[in-house]
Amino acid sequence: MPETLSDRALNRALLERQGLLERTRAPALDMLERLVGLQAQVPENPYVALWSRLEGFEPAELSALIAERRAVRAQLMRATIHLVSARDARLLQPLTRGVLAQVFKNAWLARLKGVPPDPVLAAGLELLAERPRTRAELGAALAERWPGADPQALAHAVTFRAALVQVPPRGLWGAKGKPTWALTEGWLATPVEREPDLGAVVLRYLAAFGPARVADIRTWSGVTGLREVVERLRPRLRTYEDERGRELLDVRDGPLPDPETPAPPRFLPEYDNVALSHADRSRLFAGLGPDGFAPHGGGWVLVDGFHRAHWHVARGRDAATLTIDRFAPRDGDPRETEEAIVAEGRGLLGFIAPAATTHRVQFIPALRR
Repeated sequence: MPETLSDRALNRALLERQGLLERTRAPALDMLERLVGLQAQVPENPYVALWSRLEGFEPAELSALIAERRAVRAQLMRATIHLVSARDARLLQPLTRGVLAQVFKNAWLARLKGVPPDPVLAAGLELLAERPRTRAELGAALAERWPGADPQALAHAVTFRAALVQVPPRGLWGAKGKPTWALTEGWLATPVEREPDLGAVVLRYLAAFGPARVADIRTWSGVTGLREVVERLRPRLRTYEDERGRELLDVRDGPLPDPETPAPPRFLPEYDNVALSHADRSRLFAGLGPDGFAPHGGGWVLVDGFHRAHWHVARGRDAATLTIDRFAPRDGDPRETEEAIVAEGRGLLGFIAPAATTHRVQFIPALRR
């Protein structure tokens, strides 16, 4: 019989693989590839995600990767914006093309009002070959040729059906910039993969997020038809069961820390993939924290490895306040838990609001002492 892994064992395995049990001293690009990218529709999110995982991380390091085209922003897994290495962009875009095409079909095709999408795509590629453009610019230019169609749908017929990246200043730390799209092959001066290896990506997912079910891989990627890929890989995998008797797959060298390994408090951004990449999220969400999504501009607070509160930051001219929302102490918490949360929170404020002369961490509601 396969070994049964508890939710707590899966939690510690996930945190270890994500660099959340102990910060790692490594280049940001290495961590970006280890995690197979970071969800990034909020441009600041990848910076907070890396600060929580890397020792001594500085925003300038990631901004330089983007400015130098060694990392790029693109629509990939789940048809959402991810920040990935240039090498991974060339690999992942062909594999997720069908996901994006289906999203376009479901949400935008009818708004073309009968205009065939392929000529729209061809015209859009010609426009982007001239220079990067925003969706508004694409829609306006394409509407001159197809005035009966919704300009937004015309733009999406291009951005959801072509290999594109978002160019700086979008994604640079502290910079403002509208999402502006360029051809991936032009921006990176190299072609995307013609025969990408989905099996290799599945193995990388398991190394970063496993042990996991096929349904988890599908949730993370949005890609269907994974069962056949997994069966081909099975001789290279280990199998377990979760507490509910469901099969879990893993790479053979995937670490499985002791479930009682201490897990320090961590602040994760609202769209961190660690919270979004499993069909069953019990390994992180055990009903110990507030319901609902993390607030925009804030995120999730992990205490003892599990979601226990939300966080958000308010910035004034000279002060920045970090609010820990609805943290509830539990009998099993170590005595120093509150102090550890505050210390980690002050570190986060120093990272995201270094110019503020006053940093304050507060709990809402206030903790009873």
